[in-house]
Amino acid sequence: MSSQDKAADSPASTGKTGDVVFKTIAYAAGILILVALAAVFLFLLFQAWPLIGGDQAANTATIESFTGNRAHNFWQYVGPLVFGTVLVSALSLIIAFFISIGIALFISHYAPKKLATALSYVVDLLAAIPSVIYGLWGGLILVPAIQPVWNWFAKYLRWTYIFDGSLNDPSVADSPSRTVATVTVVLAVMILPIITSVSRDIFMQTPRLQEEAAIGLGATKWEMIKLAVLPFGKSGIVSASMLGLGRALGETMAVLMILSPGLTYSIKLLRASQNQTIAANIAAQYPEADPNIGVPVLIGTGLVLFVITFLVNFVARKITEKASA
Repeated sequence: MSSQDKAADSPASTGKTGDVVFKTIAYAAGILILVALAAVFLFLLFQAWPLIGGDQAANTATIESFTGNRAHNFWQYVGPLVFGTVLVSALSLIIAFFISIGIALFISHYAPKKLATALSYVVDLLAAIPSVIYGLWGGLILVPAIQPVWNWFAKYLRWTYIFDGSLNDPSVADSPSRTVATVTVVLAVMILPIITSVSRDIFMQTPRLQEEAAIGLGATKWEMIKLAVLPFGKSGIVSASMLGLGRALGETMAVLMILSPGLTYSIKLLRASQNQTIAANIAAQYPEADPNIGVPVLIGTGLVLFVITFLVNFVARKITEKASA
């Protein structure tokens, strides 16, 4: 065997080939993600095209039939749905965020090792539960159980406006607790495991030397977390929150099974029939929608939801990059 053949079979040559193969696969995977994203966008756009370039009179009639003559064009129709989607998702994120960070810190820095391991398994299990199970729990268990709590809020916090829900209000009496407030609690429980799991992993990667340096300078455990752990995990916390927000924005079954829908811009959380989300509205209207006119209208609302989700993730990426810098 010649010296050139030996050089070709050397470990250095083999390692270089492996690097090239891995780089090619990584590039292909990245491009595949972009292709899939573009394919979804083009599918929604083409399917919704009758709404954009089709018979506008027929589109108006369809929208009026969907809304009981309360909306007469697409933007009047989708506007309250966008408002309801953002309202429900934002409130659920606010509730879940602080609880999730607390659980993650407890698992990573306070709990004994065996307890932390058990809690980690439980959190990961909760993240895997299908949304329909959360919907069943919310509709059958939480709705009647939480009514006294909302009654207390309505009695003592009516002055805040957002908790203005008169106990004699027919919208409350006919659909007890099937309101934005209840759906928000259910969605918060759904996204809590996602934020907790990602935040926990980030906190556990904090360099040990930074933690020991803070302790060595006389910091208490909480001061060490504030000075070393939270700054290190800032970008990860933002990413985890956006993952949770993404699930809340697109959640369908839990909202559909609990919320009494409405098409208004109300922020009265304890009143039924005020708000609706885009995903739940599509699921509710799709079975009876006309394939030629009604379905494109619903897909058009789905396209709006796609754009909203994309913008949220784009902003989150910019925030993450700034936090990392």
